[in-house]
Amino acid sequence: MTSAAGKVLVVDVGGTLVKILATGQNEERSFPSGPTLTPKQMVSGIKKLARDRTYDVVSIGYPGPGLHCRPIAEPYNLGRGWVGFDFAAAFGRPVKVVLGSYNGGKMLFLGLGTGLGSTMIVNGIVEPGARSPALQERYL
Repeated sequence: MTSAAGKVLVVDVGGTLVKILATGQNEERSFPSGPTLTPKQMVSGIKKLARDRTYDVVSIGYPGPGLHCRPIAEPYNLGRGWVGFDFAAAFGRPVKVVLGSYNGGKMLFLGLGTGLGSTMIVNGIVEPGARSPALQERYL
């Protein structure tokens, strides 16, 4: 199956692994991420893993805050250089960076990855009782 844009390379940027899967493929591929991984290193690793895959566009799941499909803060669990990085130029293809989104009201967020993270947001305020220990360390 292809999107209106053609074949998609999907990228999940996690704190432990960067995982990729291309349209029409069943085999997920991955390489280690971590606190020193920069976006340039990520792109290089993805290109190596996807060298025998055909794709027209790239969709990246980014583990940090963003606005208008762009990171607005450096992720605390990866290297630096994500804010302002030109993903489309690096891949030579259109890129969509997928960020978490929230627009008023209430939201319970559960992040599943190497571990489980959670937070509760009510009317734009992060509820102190719902913060995970990782969020408390990072934001308090």
